[in-house]
Amino acid sequence: MSDSILSNKKRNTIILVMLSSAFVAMLNQTLLNTALPAIITGLQITETTAQWLITGFMLVNGIMIPLTAFLMDRFHTRPLYIFAMSAFLVGSIVAALSPSFTLLMIARIIQAVGAGILLPLMQFTVFTLFPPEKRGFAMGLTGIVAQSAPAIGPTLTGFLIDTFSWRAPFIVVAAIAIIAFIVGTIFVESNNTTKHTELDKTSVVYSTLGFGLMLYGFSSAGNLGFGSPIVILSLIIGLIIVAIFVLRQIKLDNPLLNMKVFANRTFSLSAFSSMILFIGIVGPALLIPMYIQSGLGLSAILSGIVILPGAVVNAFMSVYTGKIYDKYGLKILAIPGFILLIIMTILHCFLTTETPYWYIVVIYAVRMFAVALIIMPLNTIGINALQPENISHGTAIMNSLRIIAGAIGTAVMITILSIVRKNYAVAHADQSKIDIMQHSTVLGVDAAFIFTTILLFIGFALTLMIKQPKKS
Repeated sequence: MSDSILSNKKRNTIILVMLSSAFVAMLNQTLLNTALPAIITGLQITETTAQWLITGFMLVNGIMIPLTAFLMDRFHTRPLYIFAMSAFLVGSIVAALSPSFTLLMIARIIQAVGAGILLPLMQFTVFTLFPPEKRGFAMGLTGIVAQSAPAIGPTLTGFLIDTFSWRAPFIVVAAIAIIAFIVGTIFVESNNTTKHTELDKTSVVYSTLGFGLMLYGFSSAGNLGFGSPIVILSLIIGLIIVAIFVLRQIKLDNPLLNMKVFANRTFSLSAFSSMILFIGIVGPALLIPMYIQSGLGLSAILSGIVILPGAVVNAFMSVYTGKIYDKYGLKILAIPGFILLIIMTILHCFLTTETPYWYIVVIYAVRMFAVALIIMPLNTIGINALQPENISHGTAIMNSLRIIAGAIGTAVMITILSIVRKNYAVAHADQSKIDIMQHSTVLGVDAAFIFTTILLFIGFALTLMIKQPKKS
């Protein structure tokens, strides 16, 4: 009995450290959205140059995630964690002290290397330390991290920048990372079996170029538009290289990413449904603050606060949805979840310049409640369907699709918004610039939510096709 208690204590400590480390890594991802204007002023750089602090981080992060399947197969959890956390910590300290853009850019790349490993490693560790019948609860814990960090990040960053300087958020991240690193070095133990697999360097090159170009293309589309030659070439070449990468993985005995997991029907359906769902999360999280500021003419602080209740509800619900999934399965959560999510998204299609602020807060919070009913159970049923030796690959693939979905969601929503704005400005040239901005933003946000609604119907249909595994 004492050994069991000790084992549970060790497990809980390891999980707490992993969740804390992933939390600070995800918190770091949300810093730049709020801090960018202050960094532009502080380092005297242009907006285009500053944007690379976000784009560069996302590119390196996206490139690292496919590598994590190999790393988790090849190395034990403890040394891999120490390496990833060390890289993230060094990057955070350098970022806080950077006197120039160049050094700050290097720091962001170092951070991205660590964060790209930490997030999949956290999911893999939490998933493997729990038995199959408790993995819904385990994934619910990761959901708390996934939702609370983006909720806290913008508000905390805004306060720190207003009170101190743009360096303050990086200092806070570095301080939390130091504590997590020290505790992790003491308590984290290896919980995986390793394989002596050789790294296929050609696959690494294909993965880096293919995913890198796709992420660059989608992230550039937000500013340049999908009609830009740079965007079109990046996406076409990236897709071709990714296709070559996938074909190579199928033929290899020891692939970088085991694409054969897509032969598992449950995993494939859950992966693509999750990807669609994530587009439906990232897009609105970007659109609603823009609507609050440009459409309703309210402050930046209110545009950040409007997201907060929904994120808190989502994080709070994650553990409970995990427990319900463990007991009753996916459908009892996913069906009402998708129905509620689609209804709330439809309500977002009819926003106006007169819509009350409180109404936006409420329907967005209910929308995020619906998301909490779906996202973690959907991920869990997909990963649970895989053999134990393929869990690391499934986790890496799920995270890669999430990164791509985030880039797609951002690019598509900004493109829809931009097209509507331009068309409205041409048709209503006689109005004042303020009226044009306000009304075109509202119409653009409504159009983007119509597109999101259509996507969610597709995601719902895919989810309904998932067969519920029989209870043993």
